[in-house]
Amino acid sequence: MTTPRNRMARTGTFLAFAVQGLCFATLLTQVAAIKGKHGLDEGELTLLLLIVPVLAGLGSVGAGVLAARMGSKWLLRLAQPVVAAAVVLAGFAPNVPVLLVALLVFGLGVGAVDAGMNMQGVAVERRYGRPVLNGFHCVWSVAGLAGALWASALATTLNLSLTMALPMILAVAGSLIAGPLLCTPEEEKAPEPAAKAAGRVPWKPIIPLCLAMAFLYVGDAAVSNFSTVYMQDALAASASVIPLAYAAYQATTLLIRLGGDLAVRRYGPAAVVRIGGAIAALGFTGVVLAPSQPVAVIAFGLTGVGLSVVAPQSFSAAGRLDPAGTGVAIARVNLFNYVGFIVGAALVGGLAGAVNMQVAFAAPLVLAAAIVALAPGFAPKPAVLS
Repeated sequence: MTTPRNRMARTGTFLAFAVQGLCFATLLTQVAAIKGKHGLDEGELTLLLLIVPVLAGLGSVGAGVLAARMGSKWLLRLAQPVVAAAVVLAGFAPNVPVLLVALLVFGLGVGAVDAGMNMQGVAVERRYGRPVLNGFHCVWSVAGLAGALWASALATTLNLSLTMALPMILAVAGSLIAGPLLCTPEEEKAPEPAAKAAGRVPWKPIIPLCLAMAFLYVGDAAVSNFSTVYMQDALAASASVIPLAYAAYQATTLLIRLGGDLAVRRYGPAAVVRIGGAIAALGFTGVVLAPSQPVAVIAFGLTGVGLSVVAPQSFSAAGRLDPAGTGVAIARVNLFNYVGFIVGAALVGGLAGAVNMQVAFAAPLVLAAAIVALAPGFAPKPAVLS
């Protein structure tokens, strides 16, 4: 239900998602610049990029343990400023060893924040009693788009270090404002009747959600990690045009998520995810075949249209399978976020090195199409209580 306290928690969660989106975009839109600064080849870049999801997976697992003891509110208050600091360090890193440390810290922090903010989102959705999770992911996209446009606008004006450091002032400020507004550990718990009745969280109905999350993030990793490299190497884009592929991806993600909750209420999550998988596959087809920079930017935008609906519906469905609000189902699904990112970085980077960057995007094309077959799992029945 809508109450002043629930509105306050929703505002805090909006801010937490915005901070994460800004941090993520600020780092990932500079992958090509970081690659050039440190003289990395495709293989070295791929190995460095793999550090983030591996450490994020560990951070997510640790977040599940810590959140069970102290709640996701305090987890976010600790981890989000660390993520911002890691982005700044990556921008100022004078050599690869320092960059490595920055990516290690970034990965651990991102995993903790991803899990924590989605726990907060599901808690708010449960308190409202209607779908609202798309709205939080929409704000993530707004901030990600802002970060990408910032990178494009300042590409020839500021150096890499300042381009990455200045947005982090806003990130830290947003995190400090959000902290007191978030749901407390007591408020994250399910209502007493549900908590008493709930039994263990089964794995079987979660598996389709986990697979779809992994396939989604293979595609997301391809766009996030390699869209700038693709634009630079495959299509010889200028410094100001290079970030526009990621900006298009975030812009269309934002537009779809603006109406995502209404679409889910009207058509159901399974139908929304099924259509999304098909559109994402079409977008990746465009990336593979793009003859020019404008076509490529449009194709990346289409991938955002399709993939945008999968993550919020995965977490929402996981929350319905965990009526006690323990966060177990959410943590399991979130872990496959990083499985997908690891596979995506390795697969696309490996194919790019062996063939070329355009052909490499055929891998997320196939997996995006597979999401269509997994769509029925997004309308699971509530967990059987025992």
